[in-house]
Amino acid sequence: MGAKRNPFEIAQEQLDRAAEILNLDHAAHMLLRKPKRELHVLIPVEMDDGTVKVFEGFRVQYNDARGPTKGGIRWHPDETIDTVRALAAWMTWKTAVVDIPYGGGKGGIVCNPKEMSPAEKERLARGYIRALGNFIGPEKDIPAPDVYTDPQIMAWMMDEFSTLRGYYSPGVITGKPIPIGGSLGRGDATARGGMYVLREAAKVLGIDLSSATVAIQGYGNAGQFAHQLVVDMFGSKVVAVSDSKGGIYSEKGLKFEDTVKFKRDNGTVVGFPDTKEITNEELLELDVDVLIPAALEDVITEENAPRIKAKIILELANGPTTPEADIILHNNGKFVLPDFLANAGGVTVSYFEWVQNITGYYWTLEEVHERLDRKMTKAFHDVYEAYKAKNVDPRTAAYLVSVARVAEAMKLRGWIKKVYR
Repeated sequence: MGAKRNPFEIAQEQLDRAAEILNLDHAAHMLLRKPKRELHVLIPVEMDDGTVKVFEGFRVQYNDARGPTKGGIRWHPDETIDTVRALAAWMTWKTAVVDIPYGGGKGGIVCNPKEMSPAEKERLARGYIRALGNFIGPEKDIPAPDVYTDPQIMAWMMDEFSTLRGYYSPGVITGKPIPIGGSLGRGDATARGGMYVLREAAKVLGIDLSSATVAIQGYGNAGQFAHQLVVDMFGSKVVAVSDSKGGIYSEKGLKFEDTVKFKRDNGTVVGFPDTKEITNEELLELDVDVLIPAALEDVITEENAPRIKAKIILELANGPTTPEADIILHNNGKFVLPDFLANAGGVTVSYFEWVQNITGYYWTLEEVHERLDRKMTKAFHDVYEAYKAKNVDPRTAAYLVSVARVAEAMKLRGWIKKVYR
C-alpha cells in the first residue's frame, strides 16, 4: 500500500468536486478552500523532573459564517497542521449537514500523552488555554475532546479559561464531566448518532438490520459503543472487531460484555477465546452487511475497495475512505454513509451541552436522545434527497448540502456577492 495522502489535500479535493457540481461562485469557492484563520503556539511546560519541555500547538478556525467555530483538541505525537486543517474543514461541513449554528474548528498539540503524568497533562492543558488567550470563547470558538483528550482535560481547560476571564464559563468547552456542565448522553453520542443514520439508510435500501451481520474496525470509544448499540437497538450480529493489535472473527457473533471485558483486561481483543484471529485489512473485506470503520483515516483505498463486500459502510472514523475508493465503492453499488454525516452525533450533543450551559437549564437523557434522533434523521434525508436528485455518491451529496448552506450564509452576511456562477 502506498504512502498516505495529505488529509487536507483530500478535504480540498472533495470540496472542489462539490463546488463544480454546484457551479459555486469563484469567491465562495476560494473562501472555503482554506481556513479563515489559524493560530500556532509554543507551550512551555515544567515536567515532573524539573526540566522544561516546549510543545507545539495549533488551533484552526476554518469558517464561522454560520456561527462560532466548534471542534475537538487532539493530543498526538504525529499531529500536523494539515491534519488539523482537514478536520476543521470536515467539521465545517459536519455542523452544516446536521444544521446546527456552528462553523468548523479543530485544535491539536504535538505530544505523547501516554508518556506524561496527570500533573504534566494538567500543566499542558492549562498552558494551551493560556496560549490561546482571546482566540476562543463561548461565542467565538468552542473546543471539545478528541484523540487522547478526555473530560478531565476539558475540565482543566474550562477552569483555566474561567480563571482568565474572572468568572465561571462552562460554555467555552464541551465534553466536560457531568458535575461541571457536561451533558447526559455525550459518552455514546457519536455511535448513537451513527445508529440513527444507519437505521434510516437500511430503510431506504431495504436491509433488515435485525438479521444483519456487522464488522467494526477500531474498538475504542466509538467502536465499542457501536457494538453495544447495533445489537441493543436493532438485534444485529457483530461477527468481527479489531484494534491496533489485530482483529477477531466469530461466525456465531461476539457478545458485547465479554468482548469489552477481554479488551479491558488484556489491552487488545486479540486472543479472545473461540475466535479466529484476522488482520485489520482482512476485517474490511469480510462478507458482512454493514462495515463500520471506527479507527483511522485512509483504510479503504483504491487498492482494497474492489474487495469490499459490505452493503453499507458507516464511517464513524474521520476520513477512512479515499476519494479514489469512493468512486469504486459507488460504482460497485456500496452505500457509504460519509464520516461528517455518520459521526456528527458527537458534535450535535456537544451543541446540546453548549445550549444547556448558556441557558443554565439541563435536559434529561431521554430529551437528549430524542433531539439527537430528530437531527440525525433529518440530516440523512436531506443528504439522501441530494443523492437521488444529483445522481452522485453519498459523500458528494453530503457536501452539496453542507457547502450550499455555508455559502448561502456567507452571501447573506455580505462576504460574497453571489453563491453560484
